[in-house]
Amino acid sequence: MHRRTRRTLWIVAAVVVFLAVAIFLRSKAPPEAARLLPESDGIVYVNFRPLRALFHKQLKPPVRVPDYQQFVDATGIDWERDLDEAAVALHRMPDPNGPNGPVAYSMVLEGKLNGKRFNAWLEAHAAALEIYAGHTIFSIPSHGRTVRVARIGYDMVAISNFPTPEPIHSMLDRHRTAAMPFAGSTLLSQHYRDVPLLAFAWGVGEIGLPFSESGAIQIFGFKLPLEPDSTIVASLAPALSAKGLLRFRVEEIAPSDQIAAQQAAALTSLIALARGFTPGLSDNAANDSLKQLLKTAEVTTKDNRVLATASLSPNLLNGLASGANGAQAEK
Repeated sequence: MHRRTRRTLWIVAAVVVFLAVAIFLRSKAPPEAARLLPESDGIVYVNFRPLRALFHKQLKPPVRVPDYQQFVDATGIDWERDLDEAAVALHRMPDPNGPNGPVAYSMVLEGKLNGKRFNAWLEAHAAALEIYAGHTIFSIPSHGRTVRVARIGYDMVAISNFPTPEPIHSMLDRHRTAAMPFAGSTLLSQHYRDVPLLAFAWGVGEIGLPFSESGAIQIFGFKLPLEPDSTIVASLAPALSAKGLLRFRVEEIAPSDQIAAQQAAALTSLIALARGFTPGLSDNAANDSLKQLLKTAEVTTKDNRVLATASLSPNLLNGLASGANGAQAEK
């Protein structure tokens, strides 16, 4: 074989190997929207595309509240239809009773979010503008807080209601290095490896913060035996063994093996107690799904980790979304 031909083949082979390694590393890397998030106490991520593809017949759009309908009419953007990915950073506030409440949010939204009408809406509602790293940050008053919004790409928006502009500045700075597959916050670097491979919705860190009430975490009206600052890895993925269902998985990293065993026992007792209440619930899709979740729930421990799993129907998500929108509409 001619020397030049062999050299060409070696170059092609090297390029192929390099591309294969790059694709493999990229598949193991956190989503770009999550990598842009600033340092935080917790992260929640949702990829809506597989959710729509798998369950489009079962998922129903929630009722729109008046303020949201006005936004849709003005911008032409419907989050339920146009949002593809959402990554949210949770920031614990030093004074939970202060003007900023217990938790602040920084988020990156990705989808069909381009358009002059959206820019016009931001300009019309902004109380102030800031130019940072070549991007315009719109400061919009909302319920006693300032919400900062910046377009960071053709289909991507950064939003933060943190009291100061540092988080949104951080997201704009991280956007410059977004091509690096393992860039991101400390929390993401530490715990993304614990997220199941097929999960399209997940949370890591102190994700109990939004559900914390008087120092306790409450879900479906039940007080969970977890502290709000517990390190938790939660996820939703397709249930491979049951068509049309989701696999709900929550893993808590406890301070010690003993505490993990105590919390597992308490969580098992709580599930048994909740199962006792379900027979009296009326028959509808959401309640039937809740019964199924409790019936399939299992709790196990391994060293200092507590693992809870269950099967979840999209009907339960529909019921929660309808209830939340109904509550907002009444306000």
